[in-house]
Amino acid sequence: MSFEQVVRIPVERVGAVIGKEGATKRFLEGELGVKLSIDSREGLVTVKAESAVKIDPFSATRVIEAIGRGFAPQKARRLLDEGTALEVIDLRDYAGHSVNSLERIRGRVIGLKGKSRRVIEELTGCHLSVYGRTVAIIGEAAEVQLASDAVRSLATGSQHKTVYNTLQKARTKRKMERMFLWEGTSLETIEEKLRKLEH
Repeated sequence: MSFEQVVRIPVERVGAVIGKEGATKRFLEGELGVKLSIDSREGLVTVKAESAVKIDPFSATRVIEAIGRGFAPQKARRLLDEGTALEVIDLRDYAGHSVNSLERIRGRVIGLKGKSRRVIEELTGCHLSVYGRTVAIIGEAAEVQLASDAVRSLATGSQHKTVYNTLQKARTKRKMERMFLWEGTSLETIEEKLRKLEH
């Protein structure tokens, strides 16, 4: 069963998919067993594979989509790791058709000198890319959900401090869960200890 899928990316990101002297394209083709045809005028990348059973061509499409959303190829390659997810949030869902609103929301997500994006990345372990009208997130599924909630909260006007506090609490909770699980504590005991911490 052969596989073919076309991924549309911004024309200005085509060079990033190809990479210096074709390095990124070669890596994807070699690592994932796919063949890439790139239309640099239209921003179309066709991913072909002889079989979708032995290899995972869907990973190639996700990596290409991530590069198209502004990620450096090295960060996009993280999607090749098992359990890693990609989410793309369209900021127009929050800004409507207003260019000024879109810029304001982008500014809130990035923060002064990139502080907001940096804090979200540090507290969730995700990579964030604010590119054009979208925010793309790469990370473990649970972490991506946290980062996504944070971005959506900022987009709807929540205060940065409130968003950071929510992320910090979630991070502490995850650390405690991991620590208790490491010690072999039962799930009921973990939940009870976490409840006590919250009060």
